Amino acid sequence: MTAEHVDTAPSDPPAAPPSPLDPARPDPFAWLEEVDGTEALAWVRGRNDHAHTTVGAAPGFAATEAAVREVLDSDERIPDVSRIGDHLYNFWRDAAHERGLWRRTTLDSYRTDAPEWETVLDLDALAAAEGESWVWHGASLLRPTPEQLAAGEPWRRALVDLSPGGSDADVTREFDLVAKRFVPASEGGFERDTARDDGRTGAKGGLAWADEDTVYAFTDFGPGTTTPSGYPRIAKLWRRGTPIEDAVVVYEGTDDDMYISARRSRTPGFERDLVSRSIAFYRSETFLAEAVGTPEQRLVKIDVPESAEVGFHREWLLVELRDDWAPAGTTYAAGSLLAAPADAFLAGSRDLTVLFEPTPSTSLVGASWTRHHLVVNVLDDVKNAVHVLTPPADASPGTAAGVPWTRSELPLGGGLLTVGVRAVDPLDSDDVWVTTTGYLTPSTLALAAVVGPGAEPGAPEPLKAAPAYFDADGMVAVQHFAASDDGTRVPYFVVGREDLVGPADPTTPGTAPTLLYGYGGFEIPLLPGYSGTVGRAWLARGGVYVVANIRGGGEYGPAWHQAALRERRHKAYEDFAAVARDLVARGITTPEHLGAQGGSNGGLLAGNMLTQYPDLFGAVVVQVPLLDMKRYSHLLAGASWVAEYGDPDTDDWEFVRTFSPYHLLEGGRAYPPVLFTTSTKDDRVHPGHARKMAALMLATGGPGADVTYYENVEGGHGGAANNAQAAHMSALAWTFLRERLA
Repeated sequence: MTAEHVDTAPSDPPAAPPSPLDPARPDPFAWLEEVDGTEALAWVRGRNDHAHTTVGAAPGFAATEAAVREVLDSDERIPDVSRIGDHLYNFWRDAAHERGLWRRTTLDSYRTDAPEWETVLDLDALAAAEGESWVWHGASLLRPTPEQLAAGEPWRRALVDLSPGGSDADVTREFDLVAKRFVPASEGGFERDTARDDGRTGAKGGLAWADEDTVYAFTDFGPGTTTPSGYPRIAKLWRRGTPIEDAVVVYEGTDDDMYISARRSRTPGFERDLVSRSIAFYRSETFLAEAVGTPEQRLVKIDVPESAEVGFHREWLLVELRDDWAPAGTTYAAGSLLAAPADAFLAGSRDLTVLFEPTPSTSLVGASWTRHHLVVNVLDDVKNAVHVLTPPADASPGTAAGVPWTRSELPLGGGLLTVGVRAVDPLDSDDVWVTTTGYLTPSTLALAAVVGPGAEPGAPEPLKAAPAYFDADGMVAVQHFAASDDGTRVPYFVVGREDLVGPADPTTPGTAPTLLYGYGGFEIPLLPGYSGTVGRAWLARGGVYVVANIRGGGEYGPAWHQAALRERRHKAYEDFAAVARDLVARGITTPEHLGAQGGSNGGLLAGNMLTQYPDLFGAVVVQVPLLDMKRYSHLLAGASWVAEYGDPDTDDWEFVRTFSPYHLLEGGRAYPPVLFTTSTKDDRVHPGHARKMAALMLATGGPGADVTYYENVEGGHGGAANNAQAAHMSALAWTFLRERLA
């Protein structure tokens, strides 16, 4: 694919067929939107029983569940770590610790085959003691001041986020890393523990350190303090020992904003207080806050387009563009990464250095600062390349503005491998963690030192390697391109045995069960990666696995995403259907043996494959999906996605209805077998979407309708709260696909 093939001009979406839902009458399945309603949960239990007595009782289900669970619980997995002071921290789940352990070790110990881990927090023990199904949401640690570090003081303070059952709504508690205990409010500890109107605990939002006695709080402070999506609308500065009600307002967004937050960058010599105002997806404002919490407080807006992203590192300001920008008469292309001395930019200079500019086949997927360098991760036709950019030594105004940064390479990646690079400590070190993975290449973790131009980079130090969870001998991973309806070339990856995915004879089509997976939204790219679950449950059993890089994603930067926004949404679905047809044209599979799968926004994709392209697929798996696009903006976080899909309460409904599976379903039409999965605790995408769609299909499809539904009682938007639940839901999907497609 090349960018000039992307059709970003508005086009007429296809006309929507008649729906069995009478628009003049109330939704007959609206009662299923009551998440914990008695009737709704009784319906869920009945459908779960059906799933267990059909798919769950199929031959091979137990073996698949055990194989997946073994991967998820394996002690040979790579422990993902973050360096904090003298320790490496990791969060770990296994068979003995379903909720998980927050633990730490040293780098020297981590280098060994059997690191010595010290438990910091045992979530299983905490859940048992408090009678709450806590799910780990992460931790934020307060970096000691240079003076404290020089005096040998340890990293001591952390803010720990915990979710009841895995929902997005969570609580925050201060934690003492030395005593390894929570600091209760009675001792002055910070606690964000909101009791919600529905009786549940927690709220969307968080706390962020300002200093050891002050935090920024952005959460539900009571009626009128959240956005229509349920996210925080107000950010406050909260001082230790005072009630949160007395916290000082730093910024208050409008009723229509999406999310308000604040934080402090504590880089010595470059301390900055920042306020972020998310207006909508892809639109935001960033402010520098001065004299915070005093009568002299003022906010200075960073003068960049609302669609741009900004970031600071020491003396530098970075700007990543989603749209073209022409400050001071110079036009910079969408998808570019720009740099300027921060002080000069804030003083009005618009002399910017272009660090990356996209080509028809390239896009920026990440940039990570080390102490002295910027590591830039680039995709070229969805294949990785990593570059090192070194800024001028002098960033004073008038000196560094517009001066090219020097460039060198990191010898990483190659082929169909994904390389992830992140700084070990961007304040004090030029080391980076390097993760390498591919569809048939188990993940590895290495430590590398980033060097500037003229210096010879040393070989990365291998630290950990994941085992091969399945036998990939005789398997290949290849990339193909399909032509979409408007001629755009759409890349996709095919993985499986070489005799199944290699040069095939279209006159003798393959019959191997083939799964086509996609997402196509929110500028998120799908990149090659190793999955022991996919390998064991699908590839090793003769299945073919396909990943489609359709429009709406981020594989080719902002233009690739914008090509499928709102009234152009159908482009994403046409791309996915084009890949399905291309698989058949190449002789890899046939529609009877081809399945489609997607979750969340990908669940909307899968729902549209089910309703708009039923003849292309032999089975469809729809996970934690959006499906009722008339109601989506009124359900949980749905209002925050209007920029992606359109507003169904306006004239936008004319195009939104053309990709609303709940309204595209035709009574009496034959549809491929379908499995819906979701979670009761998903407070991002409402479980009512999947519930209502399944109920409608059962009501209109007759006794022959092959509709399976399973709803997990925990898990949030991820679907599962622990490895046992994840393995169970995964086994349901793989068994369903194998039964329907084999």
